[in-house]
Amino acid sequence: MSLSITLRFEIEDLLHEYAAVLDAADLDKWPEFFTEDCFYEVIPRENYDRGLPLALIRCESKGMLKDRASAIRDTMMYEQRYLRHVVSGIRVTAESDAGIFVEANYAVFETLVDTPTRVFNVGRYLSRVVYEEKRLKFAEMHCIFDSLLVPNSLIYPI
Repeated sequence: MSLSITLRFEIEDLLHEYAAVLDAADLDKWPEFFTEDCFYEVIPRENYDRGLPLALIRCESKGMLKDRASAIRDTMMYEQRYLRHVVSGIRVTAESDAGIFVEANYAVFETLVDTPTRVFNVGRYLSRVVYEEKRLKFAEMHCIFDSLLVPNSLIYPI
């Protein structure tokens, strides 16, 4: 597949900027990475591979993303934490009229104020990106995590 170098850099920038916004806990900006009729989920690998819909986080529109961001910011009570995303292995796997299909690995590290940093969640992003108003946005994002066990502190988007 021969995508322009410019488009490849745009895709990389989209993923890295996405991670930076989550690391900064700037949840008001998080939904702006998505189209209005987007799909977002954080799902175990086993469920994804078997086509099972049960996900830890599942949002079927930008409005649902905004609701989640608002709930985290305004109503949830949890211990202060810092997250750090590392995104690597970015590959374009297909391109069609529906958009550009992108796969990337991710690792999220979590630091609580009074504990050492730990690996929080590891997996891969499977995304479909499209142009909207002359910039790339996620139309779909599947955050597929590798472990069957997840910390009970999965609060923020991955």
